[in-house]
Amino acid sequence: MPKNVNSSLRHQGQRLLQMGIVFILYSSLEGFVIPHFGSPRVGLSTHTLGALQGVLLLALGLVWPKLSLRAIASRVAFWCLLYSALAILGAYSIAAAWGVGNETIVLTGELPHGLRHGTALQETLIKILSYSSAPTGLTAFALVLWGLCSADTPSIHD
Repeated sequence: MPKNVNSSLRHQGQRLLQMGIVFILYSSLEGFVIPHFGSPRVGLSTHTLGALQGVLLLALGLVWPKLSLRAIASRVAFWCLLYSALAILGAYSIAAAWGVGNETIVLTGELPHGLRHGTALQETLIKILSYSSAPTGLTAFALVLWGLCSADTPSIHD
C-alpha cells in the first residue's frame, strides 16, 4: 500500500479516536439533563447510544490504520461512518428533547416512553436523520469488513 494511503488511514484513525471521546463526553453531559427532556425514556436511550457509539468509534479508530483500503474507499468509509453515527444520535437527541417522534422511534411498542406525535416538520426531520443513518452505516461497515478481509496477514513463514 502506498505511503500516503497509510498516512491517510492513520490520520483518519486518529480522528475516529477523537470523535469517540467526543461521543463519550456528549453522553456523559447528556446524562445530566435526562430528567428534563420531553421524553426522559428516549433521553436514556440517547445516553446509552452515545456511549456505545463512542466506544465503537474508539475501537474502529484503533483498527483503522490496519485496513487495506485505497484512499477513496477509506474516505467513503470514514465519512459514512461519522455521518451515520451523528445522524442517528442527532435523531434520538432531537426526539428526546422535543418529546416527539413516535412515527419513527418506537422503543416498546407502547406509549410509556412518552413520545408524542410532533409537527410534520419535526417528524420529517427525525425520519430523515434516522433513515439516512442506515445505508451510510452499512456502507461504512461493509468497507471496513472488506478492508479487514483484504489486509495483509503475516504468514507462518515470515
